[in-house]
Amino acid sequence: MTDATPAVSAATSAESPRLQRQVAVAACFGTFLEWYDFLTFATLATYFGPLFFPPENPVAGLLASLATFGAGMVVRPLGAALFGSLGDRIGRRRVFIVTIVLMGIATVGVGLLPTYAQVGLLAPALLLALRLLQGLSVGGEIGGSAVYLTEHAPNGRRGLFTSVLQLMGPLGMMASAAQVVLLQSWLSESDFATWGWRVPFLVSALLLAVSLKSRVALHESPVFRQLQEKKALSATPLRDCFRDRTTLARMGVLALCISAGGSLLFFSAQVYTTVFLKSVVKLEAKTASQLVMVATVALFPLTLAAGALSDRIGRRPVLLAGLLVGALTLLPVFQAFIPAGNPAMARFQRDVPVVLAGSDCSYSPFATPASDCARAQEWLVKQGVAYTRRDQPAGTPTSLQVGAAAPVAAHDAAALAPVLEAAGWPGRADPAQVDRLTLVLLLLVPIVAVALITGPQTAVLAELFPARTRYSAVALPHNLSAGWIGGLSPFVVTLLNVRYGDGTAGLWYPVLLLGVAFLVGLRFLPETKQVRLED
Repeated sequence: MTDATPAVSAATSAESPRLQRQVAVAACFGTFLEWYDFLTFATLATYFGPLFFPPENPVAGLLASLATFGAGMVVRPLGAALFGSLGDRIGRRRVFIVTIVLMGIATVGVGLLPTYAQVGLLAPALLLALRLLQGLSVGGEIGGSAVYLTEHAPNGRRGLFTSVLQLMGPLGMMASAAQVVLLQSWLSESDFATWGWRVPFLVSALLLAVSLKSRVALHESPVFRQLQEKKALSATPLRDCFRDRTTLARMGVLALCISAGGSLLFFSAQVYTTVFLKSVVKLEAKTASQLVMVATVALFPLTLAAGALSDRIGRRPVLLAGLLVGALTLLPVFQAFIPAGNPAMARFQRDVPVVLAGSDCSYSPFATPASDCARAQEWLVKQGVAYTRRDQPAGTPTSLQVGAAAPVAAHDAAALAPVLEAAGWPGRADPAQVDRLTLVLLLLVPIVAVALITGPQTAVLAELFPARTRYSAVALPHNLSAGWIGGLSPFVVTLLNVRYGDGTAGLWYPVLLLGVAFLVGLRFLPETKQVRLED
């Protein structure tokens, strides 16, 4: 496969615009369903503890439900290896249909599950099985849809045509969140916890029927049909990927550069911003959600514009620009959120030193805090209080010193609030002092970086690899990187925030990895704008 071949792809150019639109709708609707299902499970995972796990220990039940969600992220690469290989051997369309059916069945199944009170330990076992099935199907869908859509895209406009696929993630997230919010506002808390949580999962049955109908009506990819006619299909596509040095090297570039960068930026701009504005800046939840929603809406035209720009100047400069913007601006933007949203908090952090002293201060985001020091650390970070930690000899009681005041015992984290408030800590942001315009402008900066990555991403995933092993070569590294590097982001960010006593400390994780991704891309990422997809 060459990096710059001006020849026109006869297969895709022969397709009618009407057929290309049908393909785009089917691919996008299916991917929307995948993200809707996946994110609905993530949103409602906290309700599963008391429903599906032994009620004796609620904290353990919560952790088990979150671990069940994480299990789906872990098996994504297995689904990518399985369905990627099948997609290269038996066809993109068949696998395309199988993955959406499996995802729909798993999601509707969650909505029909019996609870622990009804069937005992069978309930968490069934929940885990369905979650693993979701993860496997997502592994096959994400990557495969990019290949299928790109192989139908019109030449010269592949970036713009395929960029719409990247909008399905935020759109699915918005639809899932909006449905949950509406149900919670219509139903009492007890009704939602008893049966209302099932509704979003059961709605997937309707979405599945529409998506399946649109996909069954489609034809096989023109690139795959040409491979069949030439009898050039790979019998062992995954093995062939690892045997070919060029393909293997590009799989590494895809994982370290494009997929890692995109997933980290998406997490930072779409997930952590809301958490940060609520917990560190201390904005009202409604205000924070509204501001992030405005920025999310801007992502749609920006992504399309970035896809179109990559058709004009190339994929490589657009992708590298997104990585560089993210690496250079992410930390300053989040630091600027505090004075813009809560000037009193900014003054408190600047003028009032907070020192936490104690022994056994080890903390893990995967377990319940076991010591006074660990509990105090977690509480302080959740309240947006920056602090310095001083480790003491074993057996030393945990204490907190705020400003020049005498240290106070910190065995009860909740009792620390009055001490902080007496020193000027604002428990929440004053709505009259919130600079909404500045916050929106700041939120748009990481959104621009996300758009620069996601706009050309779908096209370049397929363009990087030869046709006979393309599905496998795209799906495996993309899901490894997005599932493991991006999927671990919340835990790593939380761990760093607690360890260093600062709500922005965890951002060094995405910032450093984005810097590495930029350097890898600068050295190894080829230009793929004009490759022949049949090669």
